[in-house]
Amino acid sequence: MARQEMVIFTRTFDFLSWLLPVTNHFPRAHRHSFTRRLLDAAFDLREHLEEANHRTRKARLERLERADEALERVRVYLRLAQRWGWLGLGQYKHVSVMVTEIGRLLGGWRRATHS
Repeated sequence: MARQEMVIFTRTFDFLSWLLPVTNHFPRAHRHSFTRRLLDAAFDLREHLEEANHRTRKARLERLERADEALERVRVYLRLAQRWGWLGLGQYKHVSVMVTEIGRLLGGWRRATHS
């Protein structure tokens, strides 16, 4: 029987699939600075989650904390992109729902690991 993927991995995959094409429309002048930092934070989030999934207890909790830090960076960069007009209000609302759900799932995983 195939092992079912955790929901947080599906949601982060969906988030990355949405984010990459959207950042192609950010101003060219900022693609090598701001856009790179946003994408790095998003990929760091996913990678820390993958690493956590292959660890136990203390090492898992450490990776989940790193993932939480990366998620916080993603939130800041998305707010900036919306403020600067690079994300429309509808896009920002959509991505905010995605990021909020990822944060909720991450928080639940951290609590389950900590206990």
